[in-house]
Amino acid sequence: MRVIAPLALALSVGLALSASAPAQEEAPTPQPGPPGAQARASRPAPRWPDGRISFTGTPADVGNWEGPADGTIFFNFVDGKRVVPRASLATNLNVDQVPMQPWAREQYLKRQANLVADDPHARCKPSGGARFFHTPYGMEVLDLPETHEVIFLGVGSPHSWRIVYMDGRAHPKDWKPSWYGHAVGKWEGDTLVVDSVGYNERFWLTREGVPHTSQLHLIERISRPNFNQLRYEATVEDPGAYTATWSGGWNLRWSPGNEPFDYLCQENNKDPARMVGPQ
Repeated sequence: MRVIAPLALALSVGLALSASAPAQEEAPTPQPGPPGAQARASRPAPRWPDGRISFTGTPADVGNWEGPADGTIFFNFVDGKRVVPRASLATNLNVDQVPMQPWAREQYLKRQANLVADDPHARCKPSGGARFFHTPYGMEVLDLPETHEVIFLGVGSPHSWRIVYMDGRAHPKDWKPSWYGHAVGKWEGDTLVVDSVGYNERFWLTREGVPHTSQLHLIERISRPNFNQLRYEATVEDPGAYTATWSGGWNLRWSPGNEPFDYLCQENNKDPARMVGPQ
Protein backbone atom coordinates (compact mmCIF):
# COMPACT_ATOMS: atom_id res chain seq x y z
CA MET A 1 0.00 0.00 0.00
CA ARG A 2 1.09 3.59 -0.55
CA VAL A 3 0.69 6.82 1.34
CA ILE A 4 -1.37 9.14 -0.83
CA ALA A 5 -0.48 12.42 0.87
CA PRO A 6 2.13 13.82 3.24
CA LEU A 7 1.42 13.84 6.95
CA ALA A 8 -0.72 16.92 7.40
CA LEU A 9 -0.42 19.05 10.48
CA ALA A 10 -2.61 21.73 12.02
CA LEU A 11 0.04 24.33 12.63
CA SER A 12 -2.31 26.95 14.09
CA VAL A 13 -3.82 25.94 17.41
CA GLY A 14 -4.84 29.28 18.90
CA LEU A 15 -1.47 30.17 20.44
CA ALA A 16 1.69 31.62 18.93
CA LEU A 17 3.92 28.55 18.75
CA SER A 18 7.63 28.59 18.10
CA ALA A 19 9.55 26.22 15.88
CA SER A 20 11.27 23.25 17.48
CA ALA A 21 14.29 24.04 19.61
CA PRO A 22 16.75 21.76 17.77
CA ALA A 23 15.98 23.40 14.42
CA GLN A 24 16.68 26.88 15.80
CA GLU A 25 14.18 28.43 13.42
CA GLU A 26 12.97 32.00 13.81
CA ALA A 27 10.18 32.34 16.36
CA PRO A 28 6.82 33.77 15.23
CA THR A 29 5.82 37.36 15.86
CA PRO A 30 4.39 37.60 19.40
CA GLN A 31 0.60 37.69 19.59
CA PRO A 32 -1.64 38.76 22.47
CA GLY A 33 -2.45 35.98 24.89
CA PRO A 34 -2.68 34.97 28.55
CA PRO A 35 0.13 36.08 30.86
CA GLY A 36 3.13 33.83 30.35
CA ALA A 37 1.82 32.29 27.12
CA GLN A 38 4.54 33.84 24.94
CA ALA A 39 7.26 32.75 27.32
CA ARG A 40 5.98 29.18 27.25
CA ALA A 41 5.60 29.23 23.47
CA SER A 42 9.17 30.33 22.90
CA ARG A 43 10.64 27.85 25.36
CA PRO A 44 12.07 24.53 24.23
CA ALA A 45 10.39 21.34 25.36
CA PRO A 46 11.50 20.13 28.79
CA ARG A 47 13.73 17.11 29.18
CA TRP A 48 14.33 14.48 31.79
CA PRO A 49 17.67 14.45 33.67
CA ASP A 50 18.98 11.79 31.28
CA GLY A 51 18.28 14.06 28.29
CA ARG A 52 15.13 12.37 27.00
CA ILE A 53 12.33 14.60 25.75
CA SER A 54 9.47 15.02 28.24
CA PHE A 55 5.79 15.08 27.27
CA THR A 56 4.75 16.35 30.70
CA GLY A 57 4.94 19.63 32.56
CA THR A 58 7.44 20.70 35.19
CA PRO A 59 6.99 21.42 38.91
CA ALA A 60 6.68 25.09 37.97
CA ASP A 61 4.45 24.51 34.92
CA VAL A 62 1.63 22.11 35.76
CA GLY A 63 -0.80 21.32 32.97
CA ASN A 64 -1.77 18.83 30.28
CA TRP A 65 -2.62 18.60 26.58
CA GLU A 66 -5.78 19.78 24.83
CA GLY A 67 -6.63 18.49 21.37
CA PRO A 68 -8.59 20.47 18.78
CA ALA A 69 -12.14 20.61 20.11
CA ASP A 70 -13.63 22.90 17.46
CA GLY A 71 -14.21 20.17 14.93
CA THR A 72 -12.11 17.43 13.59
CA ILE A 73 -8.82 15.71 13.18
CA PHE A 74 -8.02 14.88 9.61
CA PHE A 75 -10.74 17.06 8.13
CA ASN A 76 -12.85 20.02 9.13
CA PHE A 77 -16.30 19.48 10.62
CA VAL A 78 -18.72 22.22 9.52
CA ASP A 79 -22.27 22.48 10.83
CA GLY A 80 -22.31 18.74 11.39
CA LYS A 81 -22.88 18.04 7.72
CA ARG A 82 -19.87 18.51 5.49
CA VAL A 83 -16.13 18.13 5.62
CA VAL A 84 -13.68 20.52 3.95
CA PRO A 85 -10.15 21.65 4.86
CA ARG A 86 -9.87 24.81 6.92
CA ALA A 87 -7.66 27.57 5.57
CA SER A 88 -5.10 26.80 8.29
CA LEU A 89 -5.21 23.12 7.32
CA ALA A 90 -4.90 23.61 3.58
CA THR A 91 -2.48 20.68 3.28
CA ASN A 92 -4.79 18.26 5.09
CA LEU A 93 -6.80 15.75 3.14
CA ASN A 94 -10.45 16.37 2.56
CA VAL A 95 -12.90 13.51 2.59
CA ASP A 96 -12.88 13.12 -1.20
CA GLN A 97 -9.15 12.40 -1.06
CA VAL A 98 -9.41 9.60 1.49
CA PRO A 99 -9.37 6.24 -0.35
CA MET A 100 -12.53 4.83 1.23
CA GLN A 101 -14.13 1.67 -0.02
CA PRO A 102 -17.75 2.25 -1.12
CA TRP A 103 -19.25 0.78 2.06
CA ALA A 104 -16.98 2.91 4.25
CA ARG A 105 -17.91 6.09 2.39
CA GLU A 106 -21.61 5.22 2.68
CA GLN A 107 -21.23 4.70 6.42
CA TYR A 108 -19.33 7.94 6.81
CA LEU A 109 -22.00 9.91 4.94
CA LYS A 110 -24.74 8.28 6.99
CA ARG A 111 -23.03 9.36 10.19
CA GLN A 112 -22.68 12.87 8.83
CA ALA A 113 -26.35 12.99 7.80
CA ASN A 114 -27.27 12.04 11.35
CA LEU A 115 -25.18 14.93 12.71
CA VAL A 116 -22.87 12.35 14.33
CA ALA A 117 -25.57 11.83 16.96
CA ASP A 118 -24.57 8.21 17.47
CA ASP A 119 -20.91 8.85 18.26
CA PRO A 120 -19.94 6.07 20.74
CA HIS A 121 -17.63 8.49 22.56
CA ALA A 122 -20.59 10.66 23.54
CA ARG A 123 -22.13 7.56 25.12
CA CYS A 124 -19.17 6.97 27.41
CA LYS A 125 -17.45 4.41 25.21
CA PRO A 126 -13.64 4.45 24.91
CA SER A 127 -12.17 6.13 21.85
CA GLY A 128 -9.27 4.23 20.36
CA GLY A 129 -6.60 5.32 17.93
CA ALA A 130 -6.63 8.90 16.71
CA ARG A 131 -9.99 9.70 18.38
CA PHE A 132 -8.27 9.51 21.78
CA PHE A 133 -6.06 12.49 21.00
CA HIS A 134 -8.73 15.14 20.88
CA THR A 135 -10.90 14.12 23.78
CA PRO A 136 -12.07 17.16 25.78
CA TYR A 137 -10.74 18.12 29.21
CA GLY A 138 -7.16 17.23 28.57
CA MET A 139 -4.79 14.30 28.26
CA GLU A 140 -1.66 13.40 30.19
CA VAL A 141 1.33 11.35 29.06
CA LEU A 142 3.21 9.27 31.63
CA ASP A 143 6.67 8.10 30.59
CA LEU A 144 7.62 5.17 32.84
CA PRO A 145 11.06 3.84 31.84
CA GLU A 146 11.24 1.70 34.97
CA THR A 147 8.28 -0.38 33.74
CA HIS A 148 9.02 0.12 30.00
CA GLU A 149 5.64 1.75 29.38
CA VAL A 150 4.18 5.01 28.15
CA ILE A 151 0.63 5.60 29.40
CA PHE A 152 -1.83 8.09 27.92
CA LEU A 153 -4.49 9.23 30.39
CA GLY A 154 -7.70 10.72 29.06
CA VAL A 155 -9.84 12.87 31.36
CA GLY A 156 -13.10 13.10 29.42
CA SER A 157 -15.69 10.49 28.45
CA PRO A 158 -14.76 7.04 29.83
CA HIS A 159 -11.91 8.52 31.92
CA SER A 160 -9.62 5.70 30.85
CA TRP A 161 -6.07 5.13 29.69
CA ARG A 162 -4.01 3.58 26.93
CA ILE A 163 -0.75 1.66 27.47
CA VAL A 164 2.14 1.57 24.99
CA TYR A 165 4.69 -1.16 25.70
CA MET A 166 8.29 -0.06 25.23
CA ASP A 167 10.12 -3.31 26.06
CA GLY A 168 10.56 -4.54 22.49
CA ARG A 169 7.75 -7.10 22.57
CA ALA A 170 5.87 -8.09 19.42
CA HIS A 171 2.11 -7.96 18.93
CA PRO A 172 0.47 -11.13 20.29
CA LYS A 173 -1.00 -13.52 17.75
CA ASP A 174 -4.09 -14.29 19.82
CA TRP A 175 -5.07 -10.73 20.82
CA LYS A 176 -8.80 -10.27 21.28
CA PRO A 177 -9.92 -7.04 19.52
CA SER A 178 -10.34 -4.25 22.06
CA TRP A 179 -11.07 -0.52 22.31
CA TYR A 180 -7.41 0.53 22.48
CA GLY A 181 -5.86 -2.42 20.67
CA HIS A 182 -2.33 -3.58 21.40
CA ALA A 183 0.35 -0.90 21.13
CA VAL A 184 4.13 -1.18 21.09
CA GLY A 185 6.46 1.77 20.86
CA LYS A 186 10.01 2.91 20.32
CA TRP A 187 11.92 6.18 20.33
CA GLU A 188 13.30 7.61 17.12
CA GLY A 189 15.29 10.52 18.48
CA ASP A 190 12.75 12.75 20.25
CA THR A 191 9.76 11.15 18.49
CA LEU A 192 7.68 8.39 20.05
CA VAL A 193 6.60 5.95 17.33
CA VAL A 194 3.62 3.78 18.25
CA ASP A 195 2.57 0.70 16.26
CA SER A 196 -0.87 -0.62 17.16
CA VAL A 197 -3.23 -3.34 15.96
CA GLY A 198 -6.04 -5.40 17.46
CA TYR A 199 -8.78 -2.77 17.53
CA ASN A 200 -12.46 -3.58 17.77
CA GLU A 201 -14.99 -1.84 15.50
CA ARG A 202 -17.09 -0.25 18.25
CA PHE A 203 -15.57 3.25 18.15
CA TRP A 204 -15.06 5.85 15.43
CA LEU A 205 -11.56 6.41 14.11
CA THR A 206 -12.13 10.17 14.06
CA ARG A 207 -14.58 12.55 15.64
CA GLU A 208 -16.56 13.16 12.47
CA GLY A 209 -17.29 9.48 11.92
CA VAL A 210 -14.50 8.11 9.72
CA PRO A 211 -14.90 4.30 9.85
CA HIS A 212 -12.43 1.47 10.33
CA THR A 213 -12.43 -2.31 10.68
CA SER A 214 -10.64 -4.80 12.92
CA GLN A 215 -7.90 -4.94 10.26
CA LEU A 216 -6.77 -1.45 11.28
CA HIS A 217 -3.01 -1.02 11.60
CA LEU A 218 -2.09 2.40 12.95
CA ILE A 219 1.34 4.02 13.04
CA GLU A 220 1.43 7.14 15.22
CA ARG A 221 4.32 9.56 15.63
CA ILE A 222 4.22 11.86 18.65
CA SER A 223 6.72 14.66 19.23
CA ARG A 224 7.05 17.92 21.12
CA PRO A 225 8.61 20.65 18.94
CA ASN A 226 8.44 23.21 21.75
CA PHE A 227 7.06 23.65 25.24
CA ASN A 228 3.54 24.54 24.14
CA GLN A 229 2.97 22.03 21.36
CA LEU A 230 2.49 18.27 21.03
CA ARG A 231 2.48 17.05 17.44
CA TYR A 232 0.39 14.02 16.49
CA GLU A 233 0.84 12.27 13.13
CA ALA A 234 -1.00 9.10 12.08
CA THR A 235 -0.77 6.71 9.16
CA VAL A 236 -3.83 4.53 8.63
CA GLU A 237 -3.63 1.10 7.00
CA ASP A 238 -6.93 -0.77 6.94
CA PRO A 239 -7.58 -2.96 3.89
CA GLY A 240 -11.05 -3.69 5.24
CA ALA A 241 -12.14 -0.07 4.81
CA TYR A 242 -9.63 1.64 2.47
CA THR A 243 -8.00 0.95 -0.87
CA ALA A 244 -4.68 2.54 0.12
CA THR A 245 -2.78 3.79 3.12
CA TRP A 246 -3.41 7.43 4.08
CA SER A 247 -2.08 9.87 6.64
CA GLY A 248 -2.92 13.02 8.55
CA GLY A 249 -2.33 14.78 11.81
CA TRP A 250 -2.68 17.86 13.99
CA ASN A 251 -1.20 19.64 17.00
CA LEU A 252 -2.32 19.59 20.61
CA ARG A 253 -1.75 22.66 22.75
CA TRP A 254 -0.42 22.86 26.28
CA SER A 255 -3.12 23.89 28.74
CA PRO A 256 -1.37 25.47 31.73
CA GLY A 257 -2.81 24.64 35.14
CA ASN A 258 -5.09 21.95 33.73
CA GLU A 259 -4.98 18.67 35.67
CA PRO A 260 -7.08 15.48 35.75
CA PHE A 261 -10.24 15.74 37.81
CA ASP A 262 -13.13 13.49 38.79
CA TYR A 263 -15.26 12.96 35.70
CA LEU A 264 -18.46 10.91 35.77
CA CYS A 265 -19.70 9.68 32.42
CA GLN A 266 -23.09 7.98 32.57
CA GLU A 267 -24.12 5.56 29.84
CA ASN A 268 -27.46 7.29 29.33
CA ASN A 269 -25.85 10.71 29.15
CA LYS A 270 -27.25 12.93 26.40
CA ASP A 271 -25.34 15.84 24.91
CA PRO A 272 -28.04 18.34 23.88
CA ALA A 273 -25.62 20.26 21.67
CA ARG A 274 -24.78 17.26 19.49
CA MET A 275 -27.37 14.55 20.05
CA VAL A 276 -30.55 15.34 18.19
CA GLY A 277 -33.51 13.31 17.10
CA PRO A 278 -34.77 10.02 18.56
CA GLN A 279 -32.38 8.23 20.92
